[in-house]
Amino acid sequence: MASQQGETGIRRRRETDPAADQSGPSRLFTWEEIGLRTGQGDPPRERWLVIDRKVYDISRFHKRHPGGSRTICSYAGQDATDPFTAFHLDKTLVRKYMASLLIGELAPDQPSFEPSKNKLLVEDFRELLSTVKMMGLFKPNKVYFFLMLLHILLLNAAGWFVLWYFGTSITSFVIATVFLVFAQSQAGWLQHDLGHLSVFSNLKWNHLFQEFVMCHLKGLSAHWWSLHHSQHHAKPNCFQKDPDISFHPVLFSLGEPLSLELGLQKKKYMPYNYQHRYFFFTLPLLVMPLFQVFSFYFIVQRKLWREMAWNLAFYIRFFITFNPILGFKGVLGYHILVILLDSILFTWISQTSHLPMYIDHDKNMDWFSTQLQTTCNVNQSFFNDWVTGHLNFQIEHHLFPTMPRHNFWKVAPLVKSMCAKHGIEYQSKPMFTGFADIVHSLKVAGEIWFKAYHCEQKIQNPTICLQQEE
Repeated sequence: MASQQGETGIRRRRETDPAADQSGPSRLFTWEEIGLRTGQGDPPRERWLVIDRKVYDISRFHKRHPGGSRTICSYAGQDATDPFTAFHLDKTLVRKYMASLLIGELAPDQPSFEPSKNKLLVEDFRELLSTVKMMGLFKPNKVYFFLMLLHILLLNAAGWFVLWYFGTSITSFVIATVFLVFAQSQAGWLQHDLGHLSVFSNLKWNHLFQEFVMCHLKGLSAHWWSLHHSQHHAKPNCFQKDPDISFHPVLFSLGEPLSLELGLQKKKYMPYNYQHRYFFFTLPLLVMPLFQVFSFYFIVQRKLWREMAWNLAFYIRFFITFNPILGFKGVLGYHILVILLDSILFTWISQTSHLPMYIDHDKNMDWFSTQLQTTCNVNQSFFNDWVTGHLNFQIEHHLFPTMPRHNFWKVAPLVKSMCAKHGIEYQSKPMFTGFADIVHSLKVAGEIWFKAYHCEQKIQNPTICLQQEE
């Protein structure tokens, strides 16, 4: 199907451009011409991207892209070499499918990197990637991941056992709840590993085990999460491309540039100058319940019956095991409680690495700069590594998304060295400092919006607006 679509796209171009009939896929293009093919404007609906100087027409293929249409379209009109390398394990196989989409290549006088990219930085990162591969840091330790799965199962069993054996006193209730919430949290991190194809070299095994962990141990859709999360990794903290910041501006005003823009446009959906206060009882309490709704809708819409069966098995198991102890209404309330506590834990951990960082429209920076500007780390410790699923190494994870988590600490010194060489800040902070930075960043962004929103000066002079109340 992908091959037929690619051939159709080439035929369509030859009908509109007779010159293409002679040269076929060997046509030569400039970066300026490629930059116009973003799927918007004129010519309409055309989407091109570049990988290793080859130009591909994804105008129709993007709808059938296994990683999701929005993920690949994030790079329409841009160079996608580094994200292509980062996301795909079997590149030889993928290139066979890409052959039908090939329409040409960059002209000899065109640089290998877009004008907006730092050539030296891109070359150094690709050299770093080769070094990391030679060090064997992309090879998973299957025993490690087996122990991760085993300890999740034990946490689930311990939560049930405490209530069954010791009863529902306050002490046993709290202990059981802690076990079950951390079981849910750790299952989330393990399915995250599987979704990034970092546990098995075989794609099928990664997907099958991800379905078991995500669908049966958490009651969510693995397929929905993978499509959603791939978009995030493609363009982190990029407005209208990263779904993780899609609550801007409906619920929050995020990032200084976007907050200024929103204020100058006189848009107000919420009192953003108070967002650092209402954050506590909104987003942390909403994330997992919304995940449940979106996930169920996705399963039904896509008719993912196997995932539906795993989800039903999750709820049946939960109710059968806890109903004799808590009763039907008690089980229902307990399930909601566990979801809410897991939501709070997940939100604070995940947003620590992104929300305080740079958030803006797509600036089409190089891969290395993009990840360092939009992610930060939490300091390493045994507890931090465990409770975050090693995503306290968020920088390394975003640079090498298919790398097994147990190797992040090994590559971190190399990343730090490269940052020092190019004068790029490598941010790592204590966990509670990261939590405080979430609130602080929301407060700063809210104040910027407030000043711009109430400024009576012309939009051409935004600096005056911000200085007006100082």
